[in-house]
Amino acid sequence: MFKFIHAADIHLDSPLHRLDAYEGAPADEFRQATRRAFENLVRLAVDAQAAFVLIAGDLYDGDWRDYNTGLYLAARMGRLKEAGIPVFVIAGNHDAASRISRTLRFPDNVRLFPADRPSTFSLDAPRVAVHGQSFATPSVHRDLSAEYPAPIPGCFNIGLLHTCATGRAGHEPYAPSTPEALGHKGYDYWALGHVHQHEVLSNDPPIVFPGNTQGRHIRETGAKGCVLVQVDEAGRPSLEFTPLDVVRWVVADVEATGTRSAYEVVDRTRQSLEALVEAHPGMPLAARVLIGGETAAHGELLADPERWASEIRSGATEIGDGRIWVEKIRMDTRAPVEGLTLPRTGAVGELLELFETLAQDPAARQEVLAELDDLQKKLPRELLDGGDGLRFDDPQWSSGLLERVKQMLVRRLLHKEEGP
Repeated sequence: MFKFIHAADIHLDSPLHRLDAYEGAPADEFRQATRRAFENLVRLAVDAQAAFVLIAGDLYDGDWRDYNTGLYLAARMGRLKEAGIPVFVIAGNHDAASRISRTLRFPDNVRLFPADRPSTFSLDAPRVAVHGQSFATPSVHRDLSAEYPAPIPGCFNIGLLHTCATGRAGHEPYAPSTPEALGHKGYDYWALGHVHQHEVLSNDPPIVFPGNTQGRHIRETGAKGCVLVQVDEAGRPSLEFTPLDVVRWVVADVEATGTRSAYEVVDRTRQSLEALVEAHPGMPLAARVLIGGETAAHGELLADPERWASEIRSGATEIGDGRIWVEKIRMDTRAPVEGLTLPRTGAVGELLELFETLAQDPAARQEVLAELDDLQKKLPRELLDGGDGLRFDDPQWSSGLLERVKQMLVRRLLHKEEGP
């Protein structure tokens, strides 16, 4: 019976994503977050008396030139050496781009797999064989696991692999493979890396992404950490996801439907933030607030968005002893049109007919959106990048945009026709 830890995607000293540009951002706390999460990993390994630690790629974050990052990492590996804990590491796509990873020498408890071929490292107590291969370049598009060796009889066999598996949104298609192909290898456990969300692709044998150890931006929400694996006397592994993160990214979805004033929307937002603090006790949070729905307060919110954003941020500072910071606020409300008699003639009727045509005819919709090409080219890159960027070529995003424009124009036309 023994325990081991499976971690990946440390991204040590990963640069912050424009946090310095946000007023009130806990930039110093975030700047140290990946190091503190890694320290939690080392502490967990020592406290749990882990037989070994697996790191499935991306210790670093690209071509770092600051050797302090590497020296810090080597010192933490030395702490594991003092505890008698070996570490098995493969280089991922970010490590392959790093000059540090090619020149830094680790303590002798660290086994770094070569990049030219699959290799195997073994332990005698417990009887374990770890098979793996590092990335030779930042971009590997072939299935590395196809050439991994056969399992060694009498050992608990582990495959260590940096891979996109069958593909994951937001991750480059590196070293693709399938759960079926990995399962046919006959290994007892597959320790994967590259995908930053914890996911179990198979239970028999376990094929596992632990996710990254510390979320770095709003597309990496929720608890981040590693997997603590306990293997019983019969060689059966049991898995326990263990959080390591020190700051957590969350999303507050606020449903504004039915509210009658902007203050009521602010109150609902506060309730949503309070619920997040309760759901993540003791954890500093960075929250994105998404406010949606049909509300009579739509016009009030739209008339002075900065004021209401300030009201929300001010309220957040009072929640949980200041443990929640609002990273961004998106107001995507609509003015209610139900219950209104919408004329089918005149300007409003023509407008409704146009939008109905656009909703049913993708080609017509694309023709309208093509008129925005020049605008799109002039927009700053930060408005186009990331999971919440403007997506003119995304049918779902563009349909939502046109629906919001319809709501706005209908309300304005109805107001004009009613007169002063």
